[in-house]
Amino acid sequence: MENRDRLAYLAILLFGLVSLFGDIIYEGARGIISPYLEFLGATAIIVGIVGGVGDFIGYALRLVSGYLADVKKTYWLFVFLGYGLLITVPLLAFAPHLSFLAPAWVIASILVILERLGKALRSPARDTLLSVTTKDIGAGKAFGLHEFMDQLGAIIGPSIMAIILYLTNNEYFYAFSIMFIPYVILVVILFLAYSRLKEATEEVMKETRQQTQERRARLPRRFYMYAFAVFLNTSGLLSALLILYVASYLAHLPAWEVSVLFIIIQGVDALVAPLAGFIYDRVGISLLTVPFVLSILPTFFALQGSRQMVYLAALSFGIILGMQESVYRAAVSDITTVEARGTAYGFFSTLYGAGFLVSGAIFGLFIEYNLYIMAVIYTLLVQFLGIALLLLSAKTKNFTTK
Repeated sequence: MENRDRLAYLAILLFGLVSLFGDIIYEGARGIISPYLEFLGATAIIVGIVGGVGDFIGYALRLVSGYLADVKKTYWLFVFLGYGLLITVPLLAFAPHLSFLAPAWVIASILVILERLGKALRSPARDTLLSVTTKDIGAGKAFGLHEFMDQLGAIIGPSIMAIILYLTNNEYFYAFSIMFIPYVILVVILFLAYSRLKEATEEVMKETRQQTQERRARLPRRFYMYAFAVFLNTSGLLSALLILYVASYLAHLPAWEVSVLFIIIQGVDALVAPLAGFIYDRVGISLLTVPFVLSILPTFFALQGSRQMVYLAALSFGIILGMQESVYRAAVSDITTVEARGTAYGFFSTLYGAGFLVSGAIFGLFIEYNLYIMAVIYTLLVQFLGIALLLLSAKTKNFTTK
């Protein structure tokens, strides 16, 4: 047991470091992709399409990659392919120099979409490997600590980009090319993780498969109920992007202060995730009702239109996001067998992302036409339905209730 615990914390540390440097790279780029594409000649419509296509691929293809990882048992291959595609971020620095192949904004758009493809490839496989190596210490703790390290990168990355752009008078070349450094560090740590964990992950998976042979490759009905409850939850949650939009559009915050709101969201996420994970391992599914209820608050706060209320919206969204990224993922590992877990994480992530796609369109419409009361009513209705389905899924005997 002691060796298993040591393995679990080693896996959290190594996968956490990989995610930390991965987030430094791609979260650092996310904040400046839109102005960079505009700088290269892309219109607002093109920027919107590129962002939408990228996010759709980043979530929808997780179902395919998770299923293939389960069928082929090639979890590490998908992890390496997914993180390897992060090379597209530093390569964005050279998009203007490749304009002889295609317009610079086209080159940059392709690289942006490829980065999102990498996210789709690696996430289900990585979460599966993390879940099997940490099963003895608790899924909530494992995913909470992992998310904490992940979010540190999400804070460091945008901060690095902001400093470089400030010091170089908005020279995008230096901002993107500096990301070669964390990319090299990431690759080194990933190979270290592979060398230290590959044998152990295969051993644990083999042992777990033998224990669950009669149920293998099947996803229980309660999993689908849970995944659709999360879909409803994100469908009724005002996204971070729209909170930042409202901060500028309604509260009239300057650009630098909008950036501060984004850092607040990431910082609160980082603090809440490990705490939520530890609590989840003690109380189980009952904890999941908390973020569902809290998901009402960002809509209510943000659409008040004042500076104070926008900050409260960002704070509440950070709490929700921290719980989503830790206990939501932990619950998936608690209700699925290892044989189908890659598929489960892929399906779950697809519905999770689809929910934000729905919420973005619906809340965007409400905001565009000043239908603020309708937005609050919609939030209340959808979150109520989501909570009802969540509690219904919890009544099945094999869902962790602790």
